[in-house]
Amino acid sequence: MATASGDQINQLNAGMRGFDRHYGLEWVSASDTEARARLPLREEVTQPYGLIHGGVYASMAESMASVATAFAVAEEGCIALGLSNSTSFLRPITEGAVDALAERVHRGRTTWVWDVSFRDSQQRLCAVTRMTIAVRPAPDGHASIERRFDSGS
Repeated sequence: MATASGDQINQLNAGMRGFDRHYGLEWVSASDTEARARLPLREEVTQPYGLIHGGVYASMAESMASVATAFAVAEEGCIALGLSNSTSFLRPITEGAVDALAERVHRGRTTWVWDVSFRDSQQRLCAVTRMTIAVRPAPDGHASIERRFDSGS
């Protein structure tokens, strides 16, 4: 799989409804070995103490690992689904943005494993996630992410 630019992935997401669009995920790039994204901090993604909500980290990790896996397995007629998501919080983020890097650890026939690191605007490590993705045959009539991307719908 070639690397998809952030603009290409953001264009795909603009045509789709979903949670990523709702919380403001911004893609930088994605390939079958790594994905990069960022999220500007705003009040809607914080918890009551002004810290970025822990669910945002989990959501970013799942989206990044799922999309990168989906692009890679679409040619095989498969889809990618989150299977396990475990996040550890190391340092709070209260301003700026979250920069995330997902790196593939394992590519199996039915599961892929990714490690995702989250950094603040000063590039300090703030959280880490281990994400497992299930790879399954696409249901009949299901448009793969690649076909949606190619058609622009």
